[in-house]
Amino acid sequence: MSVRRFFRSLRGFLRDALPSLGRWMLAQAQDSLLVGAMWLTGLLVIGVPLAPLWALLAALFQFIPHFGTILALPGPALAAAAGQGLAGMGYVFILYAGIVVIDGLVLQPLLMKRTARVPLWASIVVPLVLGAAFNVWGVFLAPPLLAVFYGWRARRKIRGAGN
Repeated sequence: MSVRRFFRSLRGFLRDALPSLGRWMLAQAQDSLLVGAMWLTGLLVIGVPLAPLWALLAALFQFIPHFGTILALPGPALAAAAGQGLAGMGYVFILYAGIVVIDGLVLQPLLMKRTARVPLWASIVVPLVLGAAFNVWGVFLAPPLLAVFYGWRARRKIRGAGN
């Protein structure tokens, strides 16, 4: 393969991949807003001090795939413990568990399917498989790789149908 042909292929791949990454970013932004709203609602109900700040941080951390929810937990848990003791901290842990389950099993697969056109089964199975194969990096990179792959695949199908 010549260098010129390689760069032509790379340019074509990037032309197909960049819109997919944009749709993935849109899905992540929507997911972040919904997760932030769930945190805000739950923290206000529990009565955690600085609830809007913790919800904003949770929404921002959500952009880090699979690890953002973990980063969002210590602040509100410690604030609840300082204000309400161990019972408040326990309520925050229960809220966290509920948000993680709703986000991981409902929101992310649905948003990825609707916005990035990734099938539900793929958005659940591929992070598990890549996590088993490549540890943390496989889990971390699975969502954008899925968006790129399905975007590239859809563009190839459209080109193939037009020929």
